[in-house]
Amino acid sequence: MYICIMEKKTIWDLHRDSVEEYKKKGKLPLIVVLDNVRSLNNIGSIFRTCDAFLVERIMLCGITATPPSPEIHKTALGAENSVEWEYFPSTRECIEKLREQGYILCCLEQVKDSVALHEFRLGGDSKYAIILGHEVNGVEQSVVDSADYCIEIPQCGTKHSLNVSVSGGIAIWHFFNAMRSVK
Repeated sequence: MYICIMEKKTIWDLHRDSVEEYKKKGKLPLIVVLDNVRSLNNIGSIFRTCDAFLVERIMLCGITATPPSPEIHKTALGAENSVEWEYFPSTRECIEKLREQGYILCCLEQVKDSVALHEFRLGGDSKYAIILGHEVNGVEQSVVDSADYCIEIPQCGTKHSLNVSVSGGIAIWHFFNAMRSVK
């Protein structure tokens, strides 16, 4: 029997980029839109996930808070400084701009005839925006109506949904893997 001793990596072993180095890196053609996300901890967590997976930008819409904020920083841990972001008073205004720029709009929402996330296939050179919604009300209906796709994470438990930062992380990971394999 072989016994492997696994030693945790130190911060120096990880060789992380500085904020300046990170900003110079090529990003995925992926934008995350937060449609009225109310929890500053969720917002910070999404910033941190977007940093980890080279998301191009975050669009903060409606009641979604913006940096600088101690509560966002608590979970973002500085990712609010590395990930580009923009604020829009309404999500409709944001998605109209993204559509004009050629992004495919994908709501992460439970709707009739949604596409299961694991079955959603990305096109080669396309640019995507994942729209995440309010913790209780989800993505605004008018935004759902304007989306190109509604994507859903299949679930097997007793709860009908996941936390927005968790579901966002799962979706961002899916897009990250798919976009890396295309390159």
